[in-house]
Amino acid sequence: MVKVLRSFVRGPLEPFVAGFAEELVRQGYSRSSAAQQVCFVAHLDRWMSGAGVGLGDLDGVVIGRYLTERRAAGYVEYRSVKALRPLLDHLVPLGVLPVPSEVRLGPVEEVLGRYRGYLLAERGLTVRTVRGYVDAVRPFLASRLQGDVVDVAGLTAAEVNRFVLTACPGRAVGSAKLIVCALRSLLGWLHVTGQVRRSLAIAVPSVAGSRLSGLPKSLEPGQLRLLLASCDRRTATGRRDYAIIVLLARLGLRAGEVAGLGLDDIDWRHGEITVLGKGNRAERLPLPADVGAAIAAYLRRGRPATADGRSVFIRVHAPHRRLTTGGVTMIVFDAAQRAGLGKIHAHRLRHTAATVMLRAGSPLTEVGQVLRHRSPLTTAIYAKVDVGALRVLARPWPGAASTSTAGSGHSRCGSPAGWASTGEASTG
Repeated sequence: MVKVLRSFVRGPLEPFVAGFAEELVRQGYSRSSAAQQVCFVAHLDRWMSGAGVGLGDLDGVVIGRYLTERRAAGYVEYRSVKALRPLLDHLVPLGVLPVPSEVRLGPVEEVLGRYRGYLLAERGLTVRTVRGYVDAVRPFLASRLQGDVVDVAGLTAAEVNRFVLTACPGRAVGSAKLIVCALRSLLGWLHVTGQVRRSLAIAVPSVAGSRLSGLPKSLEPGQLRLLLASCDRRTATGRRDYAIIVLLARLGLRAGEVAGLGLDDIDWRHGEITVLGKGNRAERLPLPADVGAAIAAYLRRGRPATADGRSVFIRVHAPHRRLTTGGVTMIVFDAAQRAGLGKIHAHRLRHTAATVMLRAGSPLTEVGQVLRHRSPLTTAIYAKVDVGALRVLARPWPGAASTSTAGSGHSRCGSPAGWASTGEASTG
């Protein structure tokens, strides 16, 4: 009989519960949290003994049956597979759980699996981007399924065009563009691998909607100060959140780039930081003094000693693993809620960084370099926020010159005099 954190485990899990408890503490769980986890394991252990289930039988079906009975018994906590994840993560490397049987994929998923490997290995896309591409083209391949075969050999331009015209209406512009972009990529891959005789990527119609039609939304200086002030830097969590927001607002990093930042990516001696951006491109940026100070304060008095791995920013709650992209976005969102700024996400701070640089006199080329844009057209959208530079391009309001000479208070078009001098008629 083994007593671990006030729980008794005597069944199939007895040889592993002590090591499991030690692993929880190593990952940053408090003693009370680890005790609750072990109590849950003790309940599972008793159920396995009563049901005659050994570790070699603990597969997905058996786990599902256990959780169903636990919920039926009235338990309100630890009722999902997610609750079992810490234990399973501990047992899997030990090789004591049953090996999952190989699942035979359907024809569509087999093709998607090969396409996924191409995007990862040949194109160097991130896992998240690949997932978006694969999900976008899955309906197209499913429409080509004939029995046990995905028929793409006889694909025609008209069929490609018809699919786009059916799938895209009613969608947001961004969603429709993803379908079109992913479909072109898939058709190119099918041609390169010899599955179709000629590339039909050119048959995919474009989606209406200019990428420069919108106006990037940024925070005003006062709003940014409120956002930063909402982080209580007397706490470890506040120091982490403050460092993340400063990184986003000063260097214009994306949420995923902040989440992926490692300790080895910071060159303190030379004042530089290496950012792994889109397409797995590693680029070096200068590390401003205030950004470096914020990160250093978090590393000294905020980053958990039990952190798993070399990531800079770590979860507050155990297990102390790296933050995810969604976690970075939620940090900004929560800070905005505390500051009374409404709904603000991490990408708004990227726009803020670009706007601040423009207002300080930086040309668009430099802004593009800091934001690491591949195309100048991507940076060109920020020209719209530089109102001072746009004023010199504004044409006078029709008739403004003659009315000013006559001393009239209004132009012939009925607009107040003075608009032409400020250029508001052209920029508004």
